Amino acid sequence: MKKMILAGGSGYLGSVLVDYFKDKVESIIILSRGPEWQQGNVQSIQWDGKTLGSWQTHLEEADLLVNLTGKNVNCRYTEANKTEILQSRLESTRVLNQAVANAHHPPKLWIQCASATIYRHAEDQPMDEETGEIGVGFSVDVCKAWERAFWEGVTPLTRKVLLRIGIVLGREDGAFPRLLNLVRAGMGGRQGNGQQYVSWIHETDVASIIRWVAGHPEVEGVLNCTAPEPISNATLMKMLRQTYGMPFGFRTPAWLLEIASWLIGTETELVLKSRWVVPNRLLQLGYRFQFPRADYAIHDLVSTRNYWQRRKKKEKREILIHSQMTSFSG
Repeated sequence: MKKMILAGGSGYLGSVLVDYFKDKVESIIILSRGPEWQQGNVQSIQWDGKTLGSWQTHLEEADLLVNLTGKNVNCRYTEANKTEILQSRLESTRVLNQAVANAHHPPKLWIQCASATIYRHAEDQPMDEETGEIGVGFSVDVCKAWERAFWEGVTPLTRKVLLRIGIVLGREDGAFPRLLNLVRAGMGGRQGNGQQYVSWIHETDVASIIRWVAGHPEVEGVLNCTAPEPISNATLMKMLRQTYGMPFGFRTPAWLLEIASWLIGTETELVLKSRWVVPNRLLQLGYRFQFPRADYAIHDLVSTRNYWQRRKKKEKREILIHSQMTSFSG
C-alpha cells in the first residue's frame, strides 16, 4: 500500500497500527484533534471529527481508510458521557461517509472499527456473524446506531468492511496492563462469578487482520474480530497469575466491583458482561491467527512487557550514570 489513513488514530489502537504499518506503507496519515506533526512517513492532520474541511483532500487516492474514532467507553455512563460516546461515533462516521462520497479518487477500502459488545450477554452459546443475537441496553444501542451510520453512506467506489472487535490485549494500554496490575497487587482472582466469557484478541492480530483484509478484495461486510477461543474470566485471571508467577489472587465479587467502578469512574458492564463471540467468517475465509489461544497471547505479552520494562530501567540507569559522570568531570 502507498497511503493509509487512520481517522482517530492518536489513541492506543492507532499507535499499534502505526507501529505495525510504518515499514509496510509509504505514507500514514492520522486524522486527530491534536496539533499537526510529522515524523518520517507518519503525519498527523487536524480535524474535528464532525465537519468537512481541508483534511478531506488527504483521502484522495488512499489505499486504506481505518476509522478508530470514538470516546473511550471506560467511564461512568452519565448523561453527558453517554451523549459524547454516541455522538463522537456517529458524527465522525457520517462526515467520513460524506468525504469519501465527495472524493474524486476515494479510498479503495474503508475498515470501520466497531465493537463486539453489540451481541447479547451470552453464557449459553457463541455469537457469530450470521446467527449471533443482538443485545439490549445503552452500549448495544450505540453499536447499532454506529453500524447504521457506517452502512448508510453511498460509496460505490470504496469497499467497506466492519470489524466487531473484542477486548484487545496489548502491552502498553487497554485491558491487559490493568489486569496485570491486579495480579501484581494480589487481586487477580475472578471478577463476579468468573463464568462470564471474555472474547479477546491480541493487538498484533488486530493489525494483521486489517492488513489481511486489505489484501483480499473479495472480503466485504461484517467480521467478528476476536480470537477463535474465548475463555471465561476465571480462566483468564488464572492464566495471568500462572504466567506472571503469582501464586494467589483474591476474587472480586460483583458488589465490590460496583463500589470500585464508582470510585475509579467506570462501569461494571465492561467486566461482567459475557461476550462469547467467535470469528466464524475470518476462519472460513482463511485468516490464520498469530495468537489463536489465550495462553500464547498472555505469555507473549507478559514476556515482552517485562523485557521492555527492563530495557527502560537500564536506559534510565545509563542516563543517570552519564549525567553524574558529566557533573563530576565538570
